[in-house]
Order: sequence, then structure tokens, then C-alpha cells
Amino acid sequence: MPTAYDVIVVGDYFLDLVFSGLPRFPELGREIVGSGFEMLPGGAYNTALAMHRLGLKVGWAADFGDDEFSRFAMERARAEGLSDELFGYHKHSYRRITVSISYPEERAFVTYCDPEPSAPAGVRALGAVSARAVCLPGMFYGPLFEAALPIVRAKGMKLIMDGNPPEEPTLVMPEVRAAVSSVDVFLANSREARHMTGACDVVQALRSLNELCPLVVVKDGGAGAYGCARGEIVHAPAIPLTPIDTTGAGDCFNAGFVRAWLDGLPLDECLRWGNVVGGLSTLAPGGTGRVITAEDVRQWLARETEKQKG
Repeated sequence: MPTAYDVIVVGDYFLDLVFSGLPRFPELGREIVGSGFEMLPGGAYNTALAMHRLGLKVGWAADFGDDEFSRFAMERARAEGLSDELFGYHKHSYRRITVSISYPEERAFVTYCDPEPSAPAGVRALGAVSARAVCLPGMFYGPLFEAALPIVRAKGMKLIMDGNPPEEPTLVMPEVRAAVSSVDVFLANSREARHMTGACDVVQALRSLNELCPLVVVKDGGAGAYGCARGEIVHAPAIPLTPIDTTGAGDCFNAGFVRAWLDGLPLDECLRWGNVVGGLSTLAPGGTGRVITAEDVRQWLARETEKQKG
């Protein structure tokens, strides 16, 4: 009998080379030396592992090649206890590499990707297994998305999509509007939401996206997170801390939000779960350098509630 998951995460790994402790931003012709470096799996791995650590049963549908970068990511995933049932294997290189120039409040990226397979692991996985929800940790639209959507709906799975774009999509594009209209939850950061809608502020962007999608979340860094359902906007402030590295924080926010949402918690609580998981992830390099469990979140929220009472 096929495995039944809480969440199927559809998306590939990246290998993140994270440089931190830099005195200034790089410039042509000059070398700078950082005080920190980490090599960590990233991409959809961040969301899948963060959800796994929060206690969800996660199936990660990702493709890997026969190169050293793929092997590194696979070995890390297995060592963490992530299921490899939905992995796709290819007898050629499938390198997906990102160099992250990381500062406490922001970062810059340089990325290289080998060509994607014609039949990705995600499409095959959706036909083989079931879950309560399917999570797309990036902006998906176009023919493959449209082919997979009927499978998701036929199996009664909820569809969650992040707004992280491979390009710069806007709602002017019919295929982008169709994709956003097809999901149950759409999560974007402030820049993505404003660019996609052409809005000048987060509130206007939320309302525009909520006209298409029943539940929209916008992550706004130190300003916290916003949710909008049926035209009603809810805000949850960011947790107080001094970040070390914000790489993958949005992915970890998504994991916390989805865990709470699948548990049936109110929207404001879901936002708080996302803020705690995303915020705590910034206290270590990379998106998954710090282990965050559901009990960690509950304890943090309980302490905050006690402070408010005092």
C-alpha cells in the first residue's frame, strides 16, 4: 500500500555555500575574506527537513544526479531521517548550487543549475502516493503544474505554494494568475507579493492576492507576517532576536505555518508558529543549522504569553 504522508514537498535540493562575517559587499577586482563558511543542503530540503523536525510525516519528491553535490544532499537527508521513497535518480550530473553572501539582515545569491529532467520526481510522486497537503516551496506554473493539478485535486490534497520565483512573475501573466487561483494557501515575502501584484504596500498586495487565493500569507522580515482570508487581514509581529544568517528563514517560516495550519489552529496562531520557526532558524548558519521542534515552538509561545500577562 502506498505511503500516506502529512505533506509531500515537491522541489529540488540546492547545495548552499554560505559565506558570512564579511566586512563589506564584494566588488569587482577586490578580494574580501569572511570569518564564517558553511556548506549545507538548501532549496526544498529546508522546508522538508523543517517540517520533519516539527513532527510531520514528510515525503520529499526531489531529483538527484550521480555528482558529488547530489550525493552530499542525499546523505544529509537520509541522516536526518527524511524518507527517500520519492527521490528520483539520474545517471548524470544534476548540480544545483547557490553561493550565499550572508549578512545578519539580508543576503545575496549566485546560483547555477543543470537542466531539469523532462519527467521530474514530483510529477511521478503525485501519481503514486497521497498526503493531506502538497507543498511547493517555489512559484510553479505552466504545463507541468497544469498537468499535476488534476491529480492533486482528485486525491483531495490541499495545495500550498511559496512565492519564491525562478523569474519575476506577475499577475499580468495568465498562467501565473491561474496558478495562484489554483492553490489553497499562497505564501510570499513582501518583495515578491508587491512585485507580483504591482502594489505599493503589503496590505494592498494581500488584498489583491486574496481575490484569487482563499488564504494568503506575506512574510515581511523584522516587520512580522501578515495573513489574509476572506478579506480580513491578521498580523503577527516578528520574535525579538538578533539574527546571524537569514538564509532559508522563509522556508522555515512556511514549515511552522503549515504545521499549525494542518493542526487546525487559528490564522494568528499559524502566523506565530511561522514567525517562531523562521526566526529561530536565523540563529545558526543556513536554513537548517538549528534544530527546531514543535515543543520548542510551544515553549517559546508559552513564555511570550507569560510575559504579556506580567
